[in-house]
Amino acid sequence: MHHRNPCQKLSWVAYFKRRDFSTCDAPRPGRSKAVTTPEIIDQIHELILEDGRISAKSIAEQLGISRERVGSTIHEDLDMRKLSAKWVPKCLNADQKRQRCQSSEQLLEFFRREPNNFLSRLVTMDKTCLYHYDPEIKQQSKE
Repeated sequence: MHHRNPCQKLSWVAYFKRRDFSTCDAPRPGRSKAVTTPEIIDQIHELILEDGRISAKSIAEQLGISRERVGSTIHEDLDMRKLSAKWVPKCLNADQKRQRCQSSEQLLEFFRREPNNFLSRLVTMDKTCLYHYDPEIKQQSKE
């Protein structure tokens, strides 16, 4: 039985006249759409750490994924950009820098209070950035 090629412009009537009642599309050439997994993100990150000047095209060829997927992973998941032909992390804004300083000062204070139990009480995670926005009403922002 002949499978439909979605690129052909035959009407359904023409298919039925040929006694083709299949509802399946014919296989099409090209890459299958893959999901960006944590493993792919880690592989891309490792390649960049090995050579900060590596091109997205080279990464795509080495990992067998699309150039577009590499680009979106670098920019969205790894939060990096190209600067002078080298991949670098994006800079933090003033609020992010202030929050990191405050967090570091709190950790230092915890360490000063109990240096022996510091590491046993510390919980760590992988790099996950969560942004919280609590909109103020107009009156609150004036105060």
